[in-house]
Amino acid sequence: MATPKVEMKHIYKSFGSKKVLEDFSLTVNKGESLVIIGGSGTGKSVTIKSILGLLKPDKGSIKVDGKEIVGMSSKELEEVNSRSGMLFQGAALFDSLNVWRNVAFGLIQGKKLKPKEAREIAIEKLKDVGLSSDVAELFPDELSGGMKKRVGLARAIAGNPELIFFDEPTTGLDPIMSDVINDLIKRCVDDLGATAITITHDMASARKIASKVAMLYQGKIIWHGDVKDIDNSGNPYVEQFISGKAEGPIQMEVRK
Repeated sequence: MATPKVEMKHIYKSFGSKKVLEDFSLTVNKGESLVIIGGSGTGKSVTIKSILGLLKPDKGSIKVDGKEIVGMSSKELEEVNSRSGMLFQGAALFDSLNVWRNVAFGLIQGKKLKPKEAREIAIEKLKDVGLSSDVAELFPDELSGGMKKRVGLARAIAGNPELIFFDEPTTGLDPIMSDVINDLIKRCVDDLGATAITITHDMASARKIASKVAMLYQGKIIWHGDVKDIDNSGNPYVEQFISGKAEGPIQMEVRK
């Protein structure tokens, strides 16, 4: 069988007495677009940060392209992450840099491209997300929320990554702009042939961009399958989450 893009086995991660991931295992194959759903504080962001090496698990194995990253040196980890991109929640643009320099930041700082070459790539990536070259010289505070997300997406794909992370990509956007961003994410990931891992509460987003969905609850993946099967999961926790109902097993746990 082909080597998975990401393979996490028996991951444990706690912060003090709070157990966040507990015997957590997940496999993401190359070319998949996996969406991880789950309530706030269930460990979705911790999962992404662990794959990027920003957090070290207390126990367990994390492999990217078959290479164990737990215990890697910072230099080795930097090389692995050079093939990744990320769209942060809120876009997380640098206020002091104009748009093209935000998009080209990784190209200049990480890949050491000359500014002229990096700017040309940035302009092309802005076009890929539906923004004209006129936007390149603007600063983040001159952009709408939807435009900031597009710029963040352009930055995420600027280095033609093999693995892209999306952290709540539609947070703060109206339903129409959310759908526009979802369409752009799907197209960009498909065009690159990349593997994508997204964390979101937005089920409309999950249904549009996912090929696979996994639900995280109490530190473990409790359901993992094709997005087309999520409405017939047979799992009461998944059913409650995707329907957004107050009553159900999750609420009963909260009340305890």
